[in-house]
Amino acid sequence: MRILHLDSGTLLRGGQWQALRLVEGLAAAGHDVTLLAPKGSPLIKAAAKRKLSAVPISGARLYFAEPDLVHAHDARSHTLAALFARVPFVVSRRVAFPAGEGRLSRWKYSRPARFIAVSEFVKRGLVEYGVPAERISVVYDGVPLLEPARGGDRILACAEKAGPLLAEAAALAGQRVHIATDLERDLATARLFVYISECEGLGSAVLMALSAGVPVVASRVGGIPEIIEDGRTGLLVDNTPAAIASAMRRMLDDPEFAAACGERGRQLVKEKFSVAAMVQNTLRVYRQVLKC
Repeated sequence: MRILHLDSGTLLRGGQWQALRLVEGLAAAGHDVTLLAPKGSPLIKAAAKRKLSAVPISGARLYFAEPDLVHAHDARSHTLAALFARVPFVVSRRVAFPAGEGRLSRWKYSRPARFIAVSEFVKRGLVEYGVPAERISVVYDGVPLLEPARGGDRILACAEKAGPLLAEAAALAGQRVHIATDLERDLATARLFVYISECEGLGSAVLMALSAGVPVVASRVGGIPEIIEDGRTGLLVDNTPAAIASAMRRMLDDPEFAAACGERGRQLVKEKFSVAAMVQNTLRVYRQVLKC
């Protein structure tokens, strides 16, 4: 199968990591895969480092390409595919906020052969927007299975989720929160991972923490409850300083409970959120679209 992947992101964040892992997995499975991404972007550099086919993104490159299928991974790529793709295309939908109501947006959302929603929560949002349910498939993110965390005393958070709410909660709990600069590396010495969000399609950083067996405290929003089973693979909280602080203290004061959550979370990643499962489930969508 010849697949052209589009991602216009200029940073290497959750969506770009998923695109990269998918392209790598498809190539390893013998498919002819090319990635179009911004010239000089971290994504295109990471793809080249892995010896994957990757070239600068443009409408012209898309128009003159001859793949069997196009896969757009973000909003701008969706627009490019709607304008220039001459073969069926699918669109990954990772975000929880509503799509636009204008005529152009409505046209754009009518074009894909299939949407790949990152969670059931995101799928419901697309259905509410008017996309027929039969044109939406849910494929969860996949993350590599990390070595179990070696143990440490740091409470870890992502920079983009470390706002005033988390700062106030940490002060109430009498704790200091460290900001991850390299999530995969920093999880190796983390005692707890805290993920506070107002709106979340799924939360791939939460999956990375579970993969390392690090206990998680996370907001009860969006698709996060599809990852975290409250009291078993982590703790879900309302977005108030008191609730977050209480959950942090519970994890820190009960190391046996925290360890059990970490172990169950890591097993969940093995069973449901592996890269291999994500690649195979995405391939299933491609075959449905191409009827092959």
